[in-house]
Amino acid sequence: MKKIVALLSAVALSVGCAVGPNYKKPAVAVPAAYRGLTPEEAAKTESASIGDQKWWEIFQDDQLRTLIRTALQQNYDLRIAAARILQAQAQLGIIRADQFPTVSAAAGISDNRSAKSKFLSAFEESTGHVNLSAAWELDFWGKYRRATEAARANLLASKSARQEVMVTLVAAVAGAYFQLRALDLQLEISKRTLASRRESLRLTSLLADRGSTSLLDVRQAEQLVFTAGAEIPSLEQQIEQQENLISVLLGQNPSEVSRGQKLTEQAHPPEVPAGLPSSLLERRPDIREAEQQLIAANAEIGVARAAYFPQISLSGNSGFQAAALINLFGGPAGAWNFGAAVTQPIFTAGKIRSNVRLTEAQQQTALLFYRQAIQGAFRNVSDALIAYRKTKEFRAQQELLFQSAQDSARLSHLRYNGGVTGYLEVLTNETNAFSAELGVVQAQLNELLALVQLYQALGGGWQQ
Repeated sequence: MKKIVALLSAVALSVGCAVGPNYKKPAVAVPAAYRGLTPEEAAKTESASIGDQKWWEIFQDDQLRTLIRTALQQNYDLRIAAARILQAQAQLGIIRADQFPTVSAAAGISDNRSAKSKFLSAFEESTGHVNLSAAWELDFWGKYRRATEAARANLLASKSARQEVMVTLVAAVAGAYFQLRALDLQLEISKRTLASRRESLRLTSLLADRGSTSLLDVRQAEQLVFTAGAEIPSLEQQIEQQENLISVLLGQNPSEVSRGQKLTEQAHPPEVPAGLPSSLLERRPDIREAEQQLIAANAEIGVARAAYFPQISLSGNSGFQAAALINLFGGPAGAWNFGAAVTQPIFTAGKIRSNVRLTEAQQQTALLFYRQAIQGAFRNVSDALIAYRKTKEFRAQQELLFQSAQDSARLSHLRYNGGVTGYLEVLTNETNAFSAELGVVQAQLNELLALVQLYQALGGGWQQ
């Protein structure tokens, strides 16, 4: 009974105090509203955010959804992040095991035989033994509990890191797909323009053959044809390279990529609520990862400080040993021993103190990284809000520019056919109209990319 009481007392001591600072969430400056919102939007800020929505609710193109699902299953960066979670889980198990006693068993048998000699008579001896041993270093100062706390925080950090990879991957696939559809639309425009200009060149050549116009007009018409024709191989090159990029994001070898809706058919959310800035701290995986790393660094201070105090360990051994195996578990064959040891560092040439200072400096570094991550997140959201609003305004102006340039090209053709002006005016206005139409496509793409950037900045994409 006394042994049991002593063992329970030791257990009670082992769950005693834990040296080192307990973690407290740092205070950070959070703005009342994101910079980049209009005054009206800032005045009616709600808790709902586009970042809380699932990625398949944001992107309505079924083919894009298929690509994203494939990427989330096969992308190598995401699979590497998942493997790191398994590593962190195993590391937590290894470190947590130090809080518990280790028990081992051993058994053996030996047979000794000696031949008869001049001085000794022959003998034969058999010995068997069975032992059970245990050792336990009491975690009186919380060294192993702090180490377990750090390992658990590192595990949570690795899970947040995986979610950050998911956020980045969803945004990367969506952005690359939109860029591919923009290139497709630009190629379609270039081919249509080339066909139209070839017909115009044919008619101009007929007029020149009849003496109704000059060879200069023919050469200027050829320039329009060659300008449109030069765009096609360049766009085809970019399309194939963009398909290669998407294939790699999907964890596949370079191959063709199936298409869905056209760029002009891609849905835009009617409203893009940003939500409350305070909720961003919980939604963004990179901020959560930085905080878990701070928690781990804070716990490591306790591990380092525990080295100042004595280490208390218990050990015990119990077993049986007998010359005859039939008597192994009976009679006087049993034996046991129990011991305790205390080790106190006396002189370490400042090693323990330096290790404590190292962990404290690492904790301060992790704190600065955490605050830097928060500031970076607020900047990302502000930049994305500004970009989304301004790209919409730019796209509207670009559409007006194209309409004007297109009408100018039409009027210049009428003036040329009426003999009022030369073909140079047609050349100039056709070139402007072609560039403006391609500019509209780029403006539409930039608006979609700004939406993707805003969704990523608000921490959307990891929700499943």
